[in-house]
Amino acid sequence: MTVRHRNLTVDWLGYATARLESTAGTVVYTDPGRYGVLDGQYPKDGHLVVVTHDHHYDSDGIERVARQDATVVVFEGVDADRIDREVRPVDDLPYEVVRCSDDDYLTVDLDTDGGPTTVDLWTLPAYNRPDGPCADARGNVPHPEGEGCGFRLAVEGTTVFWPGDSDSLDGFAELEVSLLLANIGGSVVMDRHAAAELAESMAPDLVVPIHYDTFDLLAADDEAFAADVASRSIPVALDRPE
Repeated sequence: MTVRHRNLTVDWLGYATARLESTAGTVVYTDPGRYGVLDGQYPKDGHLVVVTHDHHYDSDGIERVARQDATVVVFEGVDADRIDREVRPVDDLPYEVVRCSDDDYLTVDLDTDGGPTTVDLWTLPAYNRPDGPCADARGNVPHPEGEGCGFRLAVEGTTVFWPGDSDSLDGFAELEVSLLLANIGGSVVMDRHAAAELAESMAPDLVVPIHYDTFDLLAADDEAFAADVASRSIPVALDRPE
């Protein structure tokens, strides 16, 4: 089911991959690929692709969805040599590649079928706290600080926040966001309870949960999450991959 929000349509394709399309035709993908997501043929219609960290870097997934003239924004810490999968080095991708830190503001100029447009993009730190729910007894975490980012995007006037693989961090609540792509998988990221509390703090116009149920580690009750968020007077919509 496609979710419609203001001037955007939102499709969660599985894992961390969301497709956003504006009424003017601008198409953005978050973290495309892995774990069978994007198997098969896709239209290669993405004008902008954003990648948060090593775990979500899938060069094949990017090439399945990106147009020839796409811009791909990749966190600066993503390194193919450190990834235990076969991936193309970031600098070898056949697109305009922009590297970002976890504290950047970028303006990305795109050529779409509707004409030139600009997407404003802010990055934020995304990580698990050593004293947080994803840490082991020694404070080791699957996503240490400095190894990934989240993205706040402004797509033709509508702001979208994808936190990436992260706990619910204090700075997130300060963001003004129309659409929150809530990471609810738990175990290695915030769970549905923390995500619901974050949604209440942020008070977006709509919440769409993603990054859950792709495999057992990320099992989550999306209906319970939706009920929790709705009970806090925050609009929420579910979009399960087909």
